[in-house]
Amino acid sequence: MTDNDHAVRTEAFFSLHHGLPRQSPGSDATTRRLLELTGPLPSRPRVLDLGCGPGRAALLLAAEAGAEVTAVDLHQPFLDELREAADARGLGDRVRTVRADMAELSGPDFPDGSFDLVWAEGSAYIIGFDTALRDWKRLLAPGGSLVVSECVWTTDAPTAEARAFWEQETSMRPVAGNTAAAVAAGYHVLAVRLQPDSDWDEYYVPLAERVGAADASAAGMAWALAATREELVMRRDHGTEYGYACFVLRPVDPRWTTRPETAADAAAVHAVNAAAFPTPDEAALVDALRADPAAWLPGLGQVATDGPDGDVAAYALLTRCRVGDAPALALAPVATAPEHQRRGAGRAVVRAVLDAARLRGESLVLVLGHPEYYPRFGFVPASRYGIRPGFDVPDEAMMALVLDDSAPVPQGTIHYPAAFGV
Repeated sequence: MTDNDHAVRTEAFFSLHHGLPRQSPGSDATTRRLLELTGPLPSRPRVLDLGCGPGRAALLLAAEAGAEVTAVDLHQPFLDELREAADARGLGDRVRTVRADMAELSGPDFPDGSFDLVWAEGSAYIIGFDTALRDWKRLLAPGGSLVVSECVWTTDAPTAEARAFWEQETSMRPVAGNTAAAVAAGYHVLAVRLQPDSDWDEYYVPLAERVGAADASAAGMAWALAATREELVMRRDHGTEYGYACFVLRPVDPRWTTRPETAADAAAVHAVNAAAFPTPDEAALVDALRADPAAWLPGLGQVATDGPDGDVAAYALLTRCRVGDAPALALAPVATAPEHQRRGAGRAVVRAVLDAARLRGESLVLVLGHPEYYPRFGFVPASRYGIRPGFDVPDEAMMALVLDDSAPVPQGTIHYPAAFGV
């Protein structure tokens, strides 16, 4: 295929999509949920929307988050459509369009540390998920987040037909593979959400109608129609094998090094817990849990150190508990040495231990703690899921974090390891 043939086909593909409400699976509800999962933002956050298309997400972020959005796409007609829509909605001063290649974000429009939020719904595949993680990190301001969606396998055994179709375009992985890639690239995983089937309908139903009415005689259109029909049939016949997953990520805090605890850390971990709490009970709890093979899970005790060779500054532990008969994790204790408190060490080690739980394939974490602190990690009252402890505590203090929303959340009473004494 010549360069001219490729250009003709690309233009036909874009023409087929012009005026559609979406250019990839998604919904306003999903955009709002992802925005919520990023946590608190500045009053006028700086957002970079990469592969924005005609800007459905950009417009929502500008209107509902009060964001100043830099919307990037290579296809000028999409940017023109966004510019017109932003002006019509009174958002012209909050949306700036830039024609640029997301693989080459250089120059004065894209300085290091210039965005509070980098957003890429349905577009990172163009340069590859791993490349996006690597290249876009520098754009984030301290405390900034990356929201990126990627097509993933939702079965351990995709059919040969599904593999053959998708591996023409991208090297797909399951959610766990992309989670591991994000952690390896120096991010904490704040949340992962698999998009519902309704998000695919929002994209494919209007697209199928357009395909049915399109003029196949236009240049390149026969190819565009055939490719789109093949994709629609693939979703119809194999849609249970793959989906879009959204990842909410934040670069690790460079001030702290986090890692699994080792046997050599036992004394330092005991000392941190003893210093952080008014009684020695939490330090003794860790020692007792470490001796309980039914509770202890290797790799789920994490330390934060002040540099790679520094002393242990903070500690977080996850151990096996149960909700009814279903396995879950209990987060306790979380401790920061007094001299390191209010410097981010505790936050870093909690993020690290939650990442470790995701990498193990765990789906539910429970914590009894301060309701002003743990929601920043995504915890909500456990009672929302029908989960309760076997003792009386304020409802808002018993919290749950669902790590894998593709699995049913168990309901019932929490059963802690014997060392907890409850």
